[in-house]
Amino acid sequence: MSDLHTIPLIPQFPLYRVGEELARLRAAAPLVHCLSNEVVQSITANVLLALGASPAMIVAEEEVAEFAAIADALLINVGTLYPSRLLAMQKAVTAANAANTPWVLDPVAAGVLAYRTDALHDLLLQKPAVIRGNASEIMALAGESASGKGVDSTASSVLAIAAAQRLALQTGAIVAVTGEVDYVSDGVSTWAIPWGHVLMTRVVGTGCALSAVVAAFVAGAPDKLAAVAAACAVMALAGERAESACDGPGTFLPAFLDALYIMQPAMLKAVDE
Repeated sequence: MSDLHTIPLIPQFPLYRVGEELARLRAAAPLVHCLSNEVVQSITANVLLALGASPAMIVAEEEVAEFAAIADALLINVGTLYPSRLLAMQKAVTAANAANTPWVLDPVAAGVLAYRTDALHDLLLQKPAVIRGNASEIMALAGESASGKGVDSTASSVLAIAAAQRLALQTGAIVAVTGEVDYVSDGVSTWAIPWGHVLMTRVVGTGCALSAVVAAFVAGAPDKLAAVAAACAVMALAGERAESACDGPGTFLPAFLDALYIMQPAMLKAVDE
């Protein structure tokens, strides 16, 4: 585990680059194939639509390979994992790799349960473009001792920076460890994304939806590290705006979707200019 006294200063990802990446996403309107957990499919689809991407929840074993090959990006989220869903995920990943389609791994509850942890280690061998998880999940995949509280992290994201960097070097993936501050690394360069609000953790699915947004941003991205950092920033900034416009969890989600929809690249670019 990283020691707080040895953690280097991580630079903040510039807002003008968030604007550039958001403009690129909206111009491309990527088709995102989501093999996500069954609890969050609706919020995931709505978040992608609000941003300007196109979601598709194709889950049948007979169809996933064909669809993964024509999608612009693929999300694999193991939140509600069982044998037939895992088989479908494996088929989709194989087809995505054959078609050079980037795919994102969301390792929900890695290190907590043996079945999913073993499945995740097998999936890591299939070269995801991005791994997006909380601190406990990223630390577990990197081989550190870490245990989450169910699907929630018991560690701060800052303590998982070194694990994220090491996992990125081990797998060749961009690794995003999310929490109070998000950190995104390719193993050499690392960005901090300091925005967001704790109310985002009081609504089911914002973290899982973030992984789908990461997939949308990484589709066709010339700079995958910047794309993933921008995805985290867009969601965090929308969370801040939504909190200021709502009374609690019940009104947060509509405000959050509105914040994503009205976010303008030019406004973000202008902040740092």
